[in-house]
Amino acid sequence: MLPWAVRRTRLPLLTLPCVDCPSERADTGDGRFRVNANGKLLDVWLLVNCVACDRTSRLTVHHRVAVRSLPADRLAGYTTNAPSLVAEILLDPSTARRGGFGLDWEGCWELHAPPPPETPWPLRVEVAFDAPVAVRPDRLIAQGLGMSRNEVVRRVKSDVPLNRPTKRGFSFVLV
Repeated sequence: MLPWAVRRTRLPLLTLPCVDCPSERADTGDGRFRVNANGKLLDVWLLVNCVACDRTSRLTVHHRVAVRSLPADRLAGYTTNAPSLVAEILLDPSTARRGGFGLDWEGCWELHAPPPPETPWPLRVEVAFDAPVAVRPDRLIAQGLGMSRNEVVRRVKSDVPLNRPTKRGFSFVLV
């Protein structure tokens, strides 16, 4: 069995329409939060920038929550713009649903795979994900083995659909 690993190289872009230009891509950049206090209530936003015109937009993380309802370490993470908290918020599916955006994983990951051996065939490969990265298995396998996606569809047997993005580990057999 041959082990492969998929690693995230950076945070994905957001598919979010800009109000100033026709672009539909936004970036978190270095990752910044905006925290606004109104009495005992807090609003927290994740700030994102349009990749074309650099307009800053806000994604709501918390709206009018009591200060006491947030753990102290989380509140400190918002005020210090903790990178791990930016990634956690951005990759949370509920944040994407509330914010009305999707994630564009193009160019955000890399495959660490040893070269395939000449023999024995069939070749069994186990793919592990170090972080949740949405990747189509047929594209991943084609990149790792240096073959076309059509050839991958013909020669690969897998426990997951090859043409649907997955974030979880899987295995396949190349015949």
